[in-house]
Amino acid sequence: MSVEVKNLTKIYGTQRAVDDISFTVDQGQILGFLGPNGAGKSTTMKIATCYLPPSAGTVVVAGHDVVQDPIAVRRNVGYLPEHNPLYLDMYVHEYLEFVASVYGLKGKYKKARVQEMVELCGLTLEQGKKIGALSKGYRQRVGLAQALVHDPQVLILDEPTTGLDPNQIVEIRALIKQIGQNKTVIFSTHIMQEVAAICDRVVIINRGKLVANSDVASLQSGVRNEKVTLVEFEAPVELDALQSIPGVQRVELAQNHTYRISSSLEADVRSNIFRIAAERNWPLVGLKQEERSLEQIFQQLTKNE
Repeated sequence: MSVEVKNLTKIYGTQRAVDDISFTVDQGQILGFLGPNGAGKSTTMKIATCYLPPSAGTVVVAGHDVVQDPIAVRRNVGYLPEHNPLYLDMYVHEYLEFVASVYGLKGKYKKARVQEMVELCGLTLEQGKKIGALSKGYRQRVGLAQALVHDPQVLILDEPTTGLDPNQIVEIRALIKQIGQNKTVIFSTHIMQEVAAICDRVVIINRGKLVANSDVASLQSGVRNEKVTLVEFEAPVELDALQSIPGVQRVELAQNHTYRISSSLEADVRSNIFRIAAERNWPLVGLKQEERSLEQIFQQLTKNE
C-alpha cells in the first residue's frame, strides 16, 4: 500500500476532529477524500504529511510511519495545502529551484527536475514571471510543480480547485488525472463533479467518522441497497401487475404515467417489464434505471441527525 491509515484519531480538548478512521490507497490510485466543512479532512491530511501528530492510530506512507520516520515520509510526499504558500516576489523558475534545493536536489538532476515540472504543469511561458503576477490558476500550477519537484510517490492535495474559474478547474483536473497515472494521489474536495471526473476511489468522513470507502460505482448503488427503474407508459397500468414481477420490492406512481419500480440489487427486472407490457398491450414509452447523483449520496451520508 502507498498509504495506510489505521484507527487514526485526533483529539483537541474534548473534540474528536478525527475519530478512529481507517482506509488504504494503492499505488497509482486517485482517491477523493470528501466531507463537509469541519469533517476532519484537512486534519487527516496534515497528519499524513507530518504537520500534526496523531492522538492515536497510525499513518504509514510509502512504507514509513509518520511518527516513527517523519523525514522519510516527507521525502516521499508532495503536499499542496488549501492555502497555497508561495513566495509572490520570486520568479516561477527561481522558486522551483529553491524548493528543489530544500529537498536536497543538486546539480544537473535539480535543473532537469525543475524543467520537467515546468513542462508537465504547463508553466513554460510563465517561468520567467513573478509568482505574484500570475492568475490563481497558474499559481495552483506552481503549487503542483513544487509538490512534485522531488519526485514523491504520494501527492496530497487539499481542495486544489477552490476559487478557480471553470476553465482553470478543467485544466487542473486534467493535470491531476495525468499525474495520477504514475503517482498515488489523495485530494480533498466537496465538489462531487471532481469525484466523478477523476477519482478511482472515494472516502467520505463526517464529523470525524468514516461513512464511506469504495469506488464510485459501488457508492452509487450501495448506499440505497436497491435498484430503481423508471418506466413510462402511454396510459395508466395496474400497479399490482408490476408488483408481481420477480425481484420487485415496491412500485410507486412517480408522475402521470411514469412508475418508479424498486428492486433488489441483484435483480434486473427490465426484461420482465417488457414481457408484461407486451402481454397486456401496454404501449411502453420509456424505461431507464435511475441513478442517484453523487450530491444526493453525499447529502445522505453526511446529514446530521
